[in-house]
Amino acid sequence: MISFSPCPLRLLHLPELHSPNPTMHNPKPSPRVCHTHSPNRMSEVISFDESKTGVRGILESGVTKVPPLFHVSLDPTDTSPTDSSLDIPVVDLRDIATDSARRVEVFDRVRSACREWGFFQVVNHGIGLEVLEEMLDGIRRFHEQEAEERKRFYCRDKEKKVRYFSNGKLFSDMAAHWRDTISFVANPHLPNTAEMPHVCR
Repeated sequence: MISFSPCPLRLLHLPELHSPNPTMHNPKPSPRVCHTHSPNRMSEVISFDESKTGVRGILESGVTKVPPLFHVSLDPTDTSPTDSSLDIPVVDLRDIATDSARRVEVFDRVRSACREWGFFQVVNHGIGLEVLEEMLDGIRRFHEQEAEERKRFYCRDKEKKVRYFSNGKLFSDMAAHWRDTISFVANPHLPNTAEMPHVCR
């Protein structure tokens, strides 16, 4: 899945992680979060979702302040130190096609990274830089389209191979995340090209 945050630009290739998981890697405590829902939060969530334009639509509306729907309040009494020097797990795919022992090692590495972190970086995957750049360009082109064109793909049906949405856990999370997602499910089969946005083909 590829997640895109219109402001600032951020392109990620990782599962959606919206709430703390006790098995996730967390070497130092994070600041405590004070969740205070406004009485109108559910109506704000419904209105946001029904707009089908996501965070990009909010930016296009000309707002100058982040809406309350996205607010997260940190506990001002919490003084836990933060660590900005964490090392993201790296999975090296070199020789996994020819070395069975190496393949088992890589599988274990992926399993550990998913359990403890929820994401990882892949190197030596054999995908050319030009392919990766074109993929990112296609995603960028999709989000830069007019709202009416993006709306055609807006959907929360997880059975669909291709869908555009904002915040996978919008209706259950304490605060919305500042990001939109265009998702292409390739397992076990690639989506039909006709299902894809033209600018992403």
